[in-house]
Amino acid sequence: MSSRGVNKVFIVGHLGADPILRHTQNDTAVANLNVATSESWKDKVTGEAREQTEWHRCVLYRRLAEVADEYLKKGSKVYIEGQLQTHKWRDDNGTDRYSTEIIVRNLQMLDSKSSADKNRPATQSVN
Repeated sequence: MSSRGVNKVFIVGHLGADPILRHTQNDTAVANLNVATSESWKDKVTGEAREQTEWHRCVLYRRLAEVADEYLKKGSKVYIEGQLQTHKWRDDNGTDRYSTEIIVRNLQMLDSKSSADKNRPATQSVN
């Protein structure tokens, strides 16, 4: 049995901005999302409510990108399932830089449906 490892991410959060949709030279749809996840707790020393927010860069391809662009907007609550991918590049000073993104394989829109968008799909996956 080979030990190949597991690269799987699950997050539930809110979009910080509307999706950004573009198309590659091959006309493949690509959407970028920034999703915030927050954790809250009570400080044991002061008793104050505390919160920490993490931002996640998410990339969607093909039909999943089109669905996100059509139905999601800033503030939308989403469940995202995917895998991490890190890109490396050199900045103008010659310093190596890294950026990690979630390549989205499954997207679920978690906001309650209003009458205006009752025809939207609740779940979209990549096969």
